[in-house]
Amino acid sequence: MFVLTSDNKKIYTEYHIKDASFETIVLLNGLSQTTASWGFVVPHLKNKYNILLVDFIFQGNSDKEGNWRDFDEHAKDVISVLDFYSVSKGILIGLSYGSIVAQHAAVLFPNRISKLVLLSTFANKTPYYEAIELSWKRALEMGGYGLMLDVMLPYVLSDSYFSHPIIPIELLKSMRKDVVEAKSLEKLMTATLNMKDYRNELKNVLCPTCVIHGGKDLLFPVDLGKSVSDHIKDSEFHVLPNAGHTLNLEEVPSVIKLIEEFI
Repeated sequence: MFVLTSDNKKIYTEYHIKDASFETIVLLNGLSQTTASWGFVVPHLKNKYNILLVDFIFQGNSDKEGNWRDFDEHAKDVISVLDFYSVSKGILIGLSYGSIVAQHAAVLFPNRISKLVLLSTFANKTPYYEAIELSWKRALEMGGYGLMLDVMLPYVLSDSYFSHPIIPIELLKSMRKDVVEAKSLEKLMTATLNMKDYRNELKNVLCPTCVIHGGKDLLFPVDLGKSVSDHIKDSEFHVLPNAGHTLNLEEVPSVIKLIEEFI
């Protein structure tokens, strides 16, 4: 189902309604992900919650024309989706890029978010992260998404995943290449290139919050996730020691257990 944003862009959504009385979980994708990226997560949650999947503008099946969006604009798009489906309050679960959108939504629209789960998250950039970000940008410019993916995967998947992949690495690459456009990805990346330190704003998050981080996350080391948790009053912080960055693919049962206990 396509939903119109406030500026008349079409945003792709999938709403799995189990029971009208159930709470709605909204799953927000990582940078180069789509709604399909939650395929290992949804089966664990769909019998207890209504599940709303969203491709951000420039992702998946959503519109890809126009200028880049900042995280406030992405957050407004999420609220447009909640409005369309008459969801008064949603439980936001965001991974990486999606977790930043979730942060902004919780700050800007506190009355629309009942709970917040931030997976592999950060709110400030470090010189180390900026060096990785630059390498991804250069790879995308020189060799398209195929080269960027080769550079990217060791940062977003742990060594454990490479040794025992749920989806074989080459299959994962081919699946991603089929759904990611370089120009659209560049627009998404512009949001992180231009993001400012958001930690002070996180003090305005009012809803219960849980931060879950992989101990082997090379892209956002654990201290970045801990810093997010430290700036949100009374938030929970959990580390999965053997997991990498892509927590909707790695150690899914452990992630689900923490999410369900928190909710």
